[in-house]
Amino acid sequence: MCSCNCNTSNIDLTLLKPVLDKYAGVKGSLITILQNAQEIYGYLPTEVIYEVANATGNSPAKVLGVATFYTQFRFKPVGKYLILLCKGTACHVNGSEMIAQTLKETLGIGDGDTTDDGLFSLSFVACLGCCSLSPVMMINDETYGNLTPDKVKKIIEELRSR
Repeated sequence: MCSCNCNTSNIDLTLLKPVLDKYAGVKGSLITILQNAQEIYGYLPTEVIYEVANATGNSPAKVLGVATFYTQFRFKPVGKYLILLCKGTACHVNGSEMIAQTLKETLGIGDGDTTDDGLFSLSFVACLGCCSLSPVMMINDETYGNLTPDKVKKIIEELRSR
């Protein structure tokens, strides 16, 4: 159990035990532990930050500092479909602002938000490394490139109907 006296009623920390057993004593494994924790819970709940700190002998501030440094880590639950929209230079030049506006209007959410039905989360990112496909977005593990507002609306409509 968490030693921080926080409410862990909805977070099952026993799911994290095998990861902590394997890596807690391994120097330099904090990022690996956080990656595994996020894979288990879908994000990094406060209780998990405290549990990782306790198990690794780090302060919660250090664990949180590492987690907030890397954009791969999330601190709130995400929707079934996590949309990452590239805002890098190539995407910006090729219309990512128009795509961002289309996503905001179509989904009714902004950057960092999740739709009320829990279906979509939207996150603007610095670069997806797919410049030749710009403007580009990823939805979970699938990449969508050469986007137009109409293409984006069709993709969202298709995902909603699944």
